[in-house]
Amino acid sequence: MKFSNAYIPCGFAWSSPFVKWQGSLADVSSMDLASLVTRDALDERGYDPGQLDRMVLGTTIPQQNSFYAVPWIAARIGADGITGPHIQQACATSPVCLAEAATNLECDAAQTILVLTADRTSNGPTVIYPQTRSMGGSPRVENWVLDSFAADPNTGKAMIMTADNVAAEAGFSAQALNDVTLLRWQQYESSLADDRVFQKRYMQPVKIPGRKGQVMQISADEGVSGYSAEGLAGLKPAAGGVVTMGMQTHPADGSAGAIVCSEVKARELSNGNGVVRVIAAGFGRAAKAEMPKAPVLAADKALAAAGLGYDDLKLINTHNPFAVNDLWFEKQTGFDLEKTNRYGCSLIYGHPQGPTGLRSIAELIEALKDAGGGLGMFTGCAAGDTGAALIIEVLD
Repeated sequence: MKFSNAYIPCGFAWSSPFVKWQGSLADVSSMDLASLVTRDALDERGYDPGQLDRMVLGTTIPQQNSFYAVPWIAARIGADGITGPHIQQACATSPVCLAEAATNLECDAAQTILVLTADRTSNGPTVIYPQTRSMGGSPRVENWVLDSFAADPNTGKAMIMTADNVAAEAGFSAQALNDVTLLRWQQYESSLADDRVFQKRYMQPVKIPGRKGQVMQISADEGVSGYSAEGLAGLKPAAGGVVTMGMQTHPADGSAGAIVCSEVKARELSNGNGVVRVIAAGFGRAAKAEMPKAPVLAADKALAAAGLGYDDLKLINTHNPFAVNDLWFEKQTGFDLEKTNRYGCSLIYGHPQGPTGLRSIAELIEALKDAGGGLGMFTGCAAGDTGAALIIEVLD
């Protein structure tokens, strides 16, 4: 999929901090979180939500009243007159939402689109499916989050087993995977330098009203563990292969968003700070239980659509729930590990699913700005051995 008329004004892609599973946001609906964070983000940017003419919402975990999600959130942020699709594609939800917005602009179906993503993996719903003909009418029960983590119904394999499968095929050692994990930790630490000056460029604090006028404020990621070579080396494999709990991400809660519009509108909103061109998207599916391979397949398709190669890219960010993903990506593409995830990634700061990709894209935009602009790509895997990629270019 190639696009010619989709832009993000620099400064108009944001993310809340990510809060570790069962942390401070455990009892906050992702619908509430999305509404509050988005309202504050638009207000701080001086943007009137009444100028929006469409919303694309991405979530993966149902919340109370989320049947009405798009019009409900739109009303709560002051954009009563708009609507749009509610999209779910597991961990690839963010790039799919951005591709949907770009397609709307290509078709002239909308002019200024809010892409909004949010999820709460904490306290996921328990769903009861009636079975009239079962003994006593007993229902089937599904824990939406935990049962999805446990196994892909197509393969019967847990996601961690897909990482072990690819590690075994490629001959990745535990030491090599620990080395990648430690590199990602060091990169994340660089985003915390100088009182988190890099993160503050895109990170929107969470402000949750409470009782008696109190406000719970979360300004930074919560629950990120420290990493060391010794600590990683002391962990045992989690599923019989080489992958340990230290080499994989943790579930989290959060929200992220962006404004997508024409170049003229983007330049007007950015006020001379540059724009981000959305160039192409690609989607791929690996063989059964080989999920870490999917980001390469998606990236190849995005590059082919754009008429580009890996040598044209200045930086890449990945959604990497397993260190295996990044080692496989380097093995297949030759792209330098140091030039991927320069300021951190979901392996370290957590994975709320829907908003994970959009946070990574917001970070990629800022990293490209620091590098003087140019081409970059986000790519990541998703449930069902699938993946999605998005190519962008930061322009003056």
